[in-house]
Amino acid sequence: MIDILRDESDTGAQGQRMGSMVYDVLRERMIRGSYPPGHKFTVRGIAGELDVSTTPARDALNRLTTESVLVFSGPKTLVVPTLTRAELRDITVTRIALEGTAAEYGARNPDEASIKKLVDIQGIINTSLEEGRYHDALWHNKEFHFAIYNLCGMTGLLSMIETLWARIGPTLLNLYPEYAQNRQGVHNHMVAIEALIDKDPAGVRAAIENDIREGYRKLRNAAAITDQL
Repeated sequence: MIDILRDESDTGAQGQRMGSMVYDVLRERMIRGSYPPGHKFTVRGIAGELDVSTTPARDALNRLTTESVLVFSGPKTLVVPTLTRAELRDITVTRIALEGTAAEYGARNPDEASIKKLVDIQGIINTSLEEGRYHDALWHNKEFHFAIYNLCGMTGLLSMIETLWARIGPTLLNLYPEYAQNRQGVHNHMVAIEALIDKDPAGVRAAIENDIREGYRKLRNAAAITDQL
């Protein structure tokens, strides 16, 4: 398959490293909801924003397109897609399976430092919600979940989860402010922390799965409206 964004120049090791760096930055921003659905990208725009040449910018955008994190909206423009209800369901079902597994395995070896880290992160999330700083809350929500998942030590599993988050991250901002008002996410996080303290891996898995399901129910309604437009 011909890569229409590919520039044949600057294909050495340095170019590959720069491409990976740009990819990592953009992917992390996607995961944390920094770019909303509909946000447009161009090679030159990313090159200027991150102060790199166009080649690593192309490489990064190509990789994100391959992962369905971005889609083409024109010959030289890519966009963060608005997920359909069917796409949202597919991602959610997969997230429940993978993240539930990572949470359960990660919870088998909790330590005091990990639990304290989760408590501290949740404190930041709570303050962000109270002050209406929803982008900050979403940013640290990623920190909370992956503080648990990283304990499982399964790099392949974690990579798959990150790809799913990159696809759904831009949509998660639609949870607010309603999700902040009813504190559903806060409750699920506290249940997960308590289960970790009690050394209850199944309880941690259930709390994380409930968190994903409840978020899905809210996002599903918004996606249904979008499908009708």
